Amino acid sequence: MYGDPATIRKILTELGDTWAVVGLSNNQDRAAYGVARVLQRFGKRVIPVHPKAETVHGEPGYASLAEIPFKVDVVDVFVNSELAGPVADQAVAAGAEAVWFQLGVIDEDAYARTREAGLTMVMDRCPAIEIPAL
Repeated sequence: MYGDPATIRKILTELGDTWAVVGLSNNQDRAAYGVARVLQRFGKRVIPVHPKAETVHGEPGYASLAEIPFKVDVVDVFVNSELAGPVADQAVAAGAEAVWFQLGVIDEDAYARTREAGLTMVMDRCPAIEIPAL
């Protein structure tokens, strides 16, 4: 419902290879850690965004999207639904091309705002599941 195959393909193959992963830390038990590794295997540059600003998978981290000193193409959101809307708004402000809300992350108002701002968006899907199918 929140990510048709054409939109998923566009984000994964056309919109750029620099992905900010919000919620990514060195906690190997968290889904973000494994998903980021899969994205890297498929040629994506994964930028960790987490209050700890840790280096993860060889990439230095940032405490927020606003602190990243270069353009990010896609913002992949691993925070709970209550916090996801503000992250989507920050992605718009940062000039991202797309926002991807992970499985279970749903905010219909943020989805509408992000799309109205001209960004491509997928919600309640996982790129690590989708990208191998391409």
